[in-house]
Amino acid sequence: MSFANGVLPLSISTGDAALKVAMTSAVGLIDGDPRGFVVTAKPGGQSDIVEIVYALPALTRFDRFAVPNITETPSPSQTFFKHIEILGAVESVDGPYVTLASAQLGVPPEKGAETELTLSADQPEVLWIKLRLGDGINVERDKTFFEFSEVIGNGTQQVPPMSAGFSGVWKGRGVAIELDQHEASVTGCYDTDGLLNGSVDGNILRATGQNAAGIPSQFILIAAADGSLRGLRSTNGAPFKPYDGEPSDSAPVCLPAEPPALGCGAIIHGIGFDHDSDRIRPQSEPLLAAMYDDLSATGGGKIEIVGHSSSEGAADYNRHLSQRRAEAVVAALVERGLDPSRLSAAGRGEDEPIASNNDEAGRSMNRRVEIRCAD
Repeated sequence: MSFANGVLPLSISTGDAALKVAMTSAVGLIDGDPRGFVVTAKPGGQSDIVEIVYALPALTRFDRFAVPNITETPSPSQTFFKHIEILGAVESVDGPYVTLASAQLGVPPEKGAETELTLSADQPEVLWIKLRLGDGINVERDKTFFEFSEVIGNGTQQVPPMSAGFSGVWKGRGVAIELDQHEASVTGCYDTDGLLNGSVDGNILRATGQNAAGIPSQFILIAAADGSLRGLRSTNGAPFKPYDGEPSDSAPVCLPAEPPALGCGAIIHGIGFDHDSDRIRPQSEPLLAAMYDDLSATGGGKIEIVGHSSSEGAADYNRHLSQRRAEAVVAALVERGLDPSRLSAAGRGEDEPIASNNDEAGRSMNRRVEIRCAD
């Protein structure tokens, strides 16, 4: 359950309290980074409640919720949230909501441990999640700042439909981006002189770009139902930060003349595999089809499919698994008609990251396939 996997924060409510919880905190609670942070920009009391509503990319049934790294900062002015309740809805973002899990949190004896939430007996498929936080583990003052780490949510999810919303112009504070989508592939520009290319997986666009000075950027974007673009951006290896824009009527001024392609030189995210397996998931068919079409038009040169992974697990295992997965992509391209003598596979595992592995945004960018061609 993370933004990098398509979970979109929609709204934040603090009732009559003046806690001021920013959307950056809503993303931080589901970013895959277990490190704690201050959620509330202003202090509040024990009776104050924070509620955040998230949209899931498809119907989901959860079988586990947990909170990692529950710690107390040695300061009388801040404390870790104590009460957590997770509710779900399927009919509408307005509900009705039913409780999926809850807990009264405390600092565990083992540092960094994950605290399991108590699941309700009935776990329906849901499309919206409401996270409710309140009280504090060690409240020493009438007004205190509240901290949290993240919410872990595991379960099974239906295959989300591929979004077709990544064509247009968006602007916002620090945001200027133009995108052109052709099925699973997207090209675009940003900040006037930056060019990007990416691929769509369900409701998520992951893209890499570079400006005229050669400075790289990475994007994880979701086209929201209201036409806005919600996302995260990392520039030159810096941590991912919110990158949200509103649709603009301005005409494109920097879009590349060439349509997007998933051929030679492409970095492709979103080819999904079963857990710990090299079996390609059916929802990856649009990406594989686009790769085949573009590589078929490249002539008779050699093509190397290079698989990369994030850093979870042992390095040797990840390298071996990425090799098998690259070979599975080669086999899928051969099955479609590419000449097998042109194709080879290589697995790099976690050896060549393009982003930090500290959070799910970076890890999702590191899980990728690169296409390298030679005459």
